[in-house]
Amino acid sequence: QVQLEESGGGLVQAGESLRLSCISSGSTFQFDDMAWYRQAPGKQRELVAFITSGSMTTYDDSVKGRFTISRHSTKNTAYLQMNNLKPEDTAVYYCNAKGRKWGRPYDYWGQGTQVTVSS
Repeated sequence: QVQLEESGGGLVQAGESLRLSCISSGSTFQFDDMAWYRQAPGKQRELVAFITSGSMTTYDDSVKGRFTISRHSTKNTAYLQMNNLKPEDTAVYYCNAKGRKWGRPYDYWGQGTQVTVSS
């Protein structure tokens, strides 16, 4: 059974930084795409950053220039470096891995880690 576990969240002040980590277990293959999503209270879950197996990246406009997504070249591990955090970044951050293997799609989620940014 594949599991994703996020860590690195916490309470910080505006302008500070955090680094989130996503560690996977139980997979016998390298994930195609990995991503970070977030969900603030009363809002829908939204895509923050996305990285392909070839390390191509995509960012939501709200985090461009402040957040950086990366992944280990061979391990199913992803990171999100968050700099110059703002109160509007406050949310639960989720790690996601998706793709296709043996002709079948897969879509795995972690339980989330809370990020709170005070002004």
